[in-house]
Amino acid sequence: MNRAYWQTSRAPRYSLLFALPLLILYQTLAATVPAGPAGGVRNGADVLLRQLFTTIAGLHGPLVFMICLIAAGLWLVAKDIRARGERLSPMVFAAMLGESVGLALACGIVVGGLTAALLGTPPPLASPAGARLGSATVLMLSLGAGIYEELLFRVLLVGLLAWVARRVFGAPPLVAGAAATLGGALVFAAFHYIGPFGDPLDLYSFVFRTIAGLFFSALYLLRGFGITAWTHALYDVFLLLRP
Repeated sequence: MNRAYWQTSRAPRYSLLFALPLLILYQTLAATVPAGPAGGVRNGADVLLRQLFTTIAGLHGPLVFMICLIAAGLWLVAKDIRARGERLSPMVFAAMLGESVGLALACGIVVGGLTAALLGTPPPLASPAGARLGSATVLMLSLGAGIYEELLFRVLLVGLLAWVARRVFGAPPLVAGAAATLGGALVFAAFHYIGPFGDPLDLYSFVFRTIAGLFFSALYLLRGFGITAWTHALYDVFLLLRP
């Protein structure tokens, strides 16, 4: 991976545009895929963000949220394109997709290996609460995890925790970043056990998800939002396709 690609793929004009198809796919599936007897289902992080905007803007909150999300992203992309004054390269997007596939495969190996090193042989796989949903719905939720969980837990939560650690507690930047990353990973792990479709709580899966949260946080800092979102989504999709 050359230095130019490393820097370019992190830039908003590539990182955010790369994440846009993931958002479109998720929203399309959320609007069209039947979720079964429980009715419509959305990714939990999406629901939390929509509820926040509903509290602020009332019934129009979800629409306001989507407009703000897309407008902010397009503004950052346009600003970056104007500053660079160069055309977008399809080859960069292709390389980012290939990198995301490789990182998604590596995620399971690294996170699973570290969890096994800490806790020993994993227990037999239990049927997750989401198993009673259709495969198309689980696919939709997997794609939503990439876009909305990364937005909520990496961009917003870790950023907020780091700001509090620095401004309120006076922590040095490195300490603030480490504390925010660990705190965000713990909240990310706990999030998967909340709600009617949350998984049964157990130590092994909690540690696994905490390490996964640390993995995605490190990836976000190193590779930006777009590649992290696609890596998370593809990892969840690979789990769905696992025999």
